[in-house]
Amino acid sequence: MIEKKYYKTKDYVKVKFTLNAEAKKVDILGLNNEWKKGVAMTKKKEGVFSAELNLPKESSHEFRYFLDKKVWLNDEQADAETANAFGTTNSVLSI
Repeated sequence: MIEKKYYKTKDYVKVKFTLNAEAKKVDILGLNNEWKKGVAMTKKKEGVFSAELNLPKESSHEFRYFLDKKVWLNDEQADAETANAFGTTNSVLSI
């Protein structure tokens, strides 16, 4: 799940990513074109992973979730999907 919080006086949007997954570790890769160093998501008591980021307004970001450094997942609630060089797709977040 993706939640966006817009601020009238700020040049960024607070984005909350939430993923319900059976995993020990989940990272978000690709945001700001950073595919090597991901954003670690925090695991909550309920087993849900979450992360909050400030991303610039009027921007677009490709990303994927990477579970336990083995499994790639897209976000079904992303704004779009786009093909990647590996024959799969990336989630697209538009702000």
